[in-house]
Amino acid sequence: MSTEDAVVEQVRERYAAAAAAVRSGVDHELFEESQEQSSSGASCCAGGQVEVGDAFGATLYAAEDAVQLPPEAVAASLGCGNPTAVAALAAGERVLDLGSGGGIDVLLSARRVGPDGFAYGVDMTDEMLDLARTNAAKAGAENAEFLKGTIEDVPLPDGAVDVVISNCVINLSVDKPKVIAEMFRALAPGGRIGISDVVAEDHLSPADRADRGSYVGCIAGALSRQEYLDGLTTAGFAGAEVEFTHEPVPGMHGAIIRATKPGA
Repeated sequence: MSTEDAVVEQVRERYAAAAAAVRSGVDHELFEESQEQSSSGASCCAGGQVEVGDAFGATLYAAEDAVQLPPEAVAASLGCGNPTAVAALAAGERVLDLGSGGGIDVLLSARRVGPDGFAYGVDMTDEMLDLARTNAAKAGAENAEFLKGTIEDVPLPDGAVDVVISNCVINLSVDKPKVIAEMFRALAPGGRIGISDVVAEDHLSPADRADRGSYVGCIAGALSRQEYLDGLTTAGFAGAEVEFTHEPVPGMHGAIIRATKPGA
């Protein structure tokens, strides 16, 4: 197995464990203790109950958002922001969430775009897909669908959506240029991205990032701010910006990433 394949499998196993923890009602602290035995550093891959750290997870959502969703969707929140708010979704829009996990951002998106809009979630982990579909059924979200796939190979046609969101997942990819290219491909002309991710300060080398945390902990694999901007520009996006919001690890930031696909 290659190093990249090993990283993908570690990510898959960790998210599967998080989904299992939510389904079984495992306490968050116990789940985190078990994860710390296999990986050091800050983690965006929390699981269990809703009470999670301020840097990652459900506490980053407004209370009025969380209270309207199944508790399992909120408990499975593994992200570093609230991309549905970042993207400023409008009624009737089509939304794609990359790495949709337990479904919290898809369900919030489905509510915001209304019955004339639609929200897709893509995830590679069967356990998370099962959890997300259960949460969608509980929420009565008829304008939401969860698809199995990777964020490097999205199972949707060209120009299928108006908005792409993602919550602390792109840093976990082993082929980030492909992810950015897939976002561009899946967007209709004039579409936009509203991403929450972990981003490194430009002076930190890949080795510096690895010293601050693990790959599966959403730290070692993070792009720097300039790397993000360069990648978006290379893919064809316009108006790219990266805004730091909070610093869970020195030199590593939760960030908002925005850009637009030029119109026809």
